Amino acid sequence: MTPDQYCQDKAAASGSSFYYSFMFLPPDKRRAITALYAFCREVDDAVDECSDAQVARTTLNWWRAQVAEIYGGKPQHPVAQALVPVVQQFNLSQEHLLEIIDGMEMDIDQARYPDFKSLQLYCYRVASVVGLLSAEIFGYSDRQTLKYAHDLGIAFQITNIIRDVGEDARRNRIYLPMDEMRQFGVPAADILNARETENFHKLMAFQIERAQRYYRQAFEHLPPADRKAQRTGLIMAAIYRATLDEVASSGCHVLKERVSLTPLRKLWLAYKTWFKN
Repeated sequence: MTPDQYCQDKAAASGSSFYYSFMFLPPDKRRAITALYAFCREVDDAVDECSDAQVARTTLNWWRAQVAEIYGGKPQHPVAQALVPVVQQFNLSQEHLLEIIDGMEMDIDQARYPDFKSLQLYCYRVASVVGLLSAEIFGYSDRQTLKYAHDLGIAFQITNIIRDVGEDARRNRIYLPMDEMRQFGVPAADILNARETENFHKLMAFQIERAQRYYRQAFEHLPPADRKAQRTGLIMAAIYRATLDEVASSGCHVLKERVSLTPLRKLWLAYKTWFKN
């Protein structure tokens, strides 16, 4: 199996919304973004699929060494091997790849966030940085597009947090800012024990509005000249916003169920958005 095929299989197996957005790209950009996505999955899985914090930390440190090899050596892992030509062709920053790993390491060290400012750092590392790297692959002519990529990453991560409240709670993680939980009268015990209350619904409505605000900000930053180049990000946004709308319209029952769109609907949104922009 080639490194590119390994990355392709990793992306396809995830069933992620991102996979559907890659389909319309030209081959070189599709290979590049698939390799980047596979890298994100590998380092995320290193934490999420490991119950031993020390082993997870050791694995992340191994990945840091692999990143160094990508930029000046012979990496061992097929994903790292696939990234070697990608970082050269698209001038991807080594520091950004390391920041993604730093974000994943936060999941080892931190299961609660006191306020949105501290959560924002996490969102930046695990999502905005990926957006910035993706923007380099897709191409842009106006640096304002990087502000779009940054805010879109935050919007995506807040959407993930909203969708996965119950799933994260079962891992003893709460990404909702603790000061906002107090503000809305939602104790951590309610979330950890999947107690759905009126206060919880108000808290979630507040989070949904924040996500929508970041989507609006992102689109305001995207210059018309770069819309076509950034269509893949717009496809992701269409799928993520549809997921957010589904969470809201279904009553925000995220403590006990996980909302997801069907593959057919994701494909339709991808097709519609690609040819609309």
